[in-house]
Amino acid sequence: MIPTQNINFTIYGSQSQELIGVAEGTLPNFEAMTETISGAGLAGEIDVPVLGHFGSMTVELNWRTMTEAAAELNQQKSHQLDMRASIEVYDEKTGNIRTVPMKVVVISVPKSLNLGNLNVGAGSDSSSELEVVYIKIWYDGKEVIELDKFNYIYRVNGVDYLESVRRDLGKV
Repeated sequence: MIPTQNINFTIYGSQSQELIGVAEGTLPNFEAMTETISGAGLAGEIDVPVLGHFGSMTVELNWRTMTEAAAELNQQKSHQLDMRASIEVYDEKTGNIRTVPMKVVVISVPKSLNLGNLNVGAGSDSSSELEVVYIKIWYDGKEVIELDKFNYIYRVNGVDYLESVRRDLGKV
């Protein structure tokens, strides 16, 4: 199967569980925190990822115009977003096209609200940026990634990479 494109997407907000109007959403980037090591036995430096720890992660929602939903997401509290996509995949053996669902749930807190521009007969290009503290991703009905920064959980395809860390810290 060859994934070819996102067919469409929806984003639901935590307050109303209703579809919130966005023109585009940018999903977070998983960038591991690292420590540079060097010394005897190494031919140079190595940036070693810190197990299950990631830098700041944000989700950005671009709005056609400023909306009530954008204002709501700027309330200084946690917000859950439920983002869903239908992904088109091509079966190179049969030539058939089918869809695969992807679901991303994030718990986030607001970082910024850009009100955008005021122009005649044009959108305002407003945007919201939210800091992600929790994310869980399903692809084709299978849980593929879960990261909970407050509870030391990082699972990929069922493997919990921070289980031993929670145990070491007395959090199990």
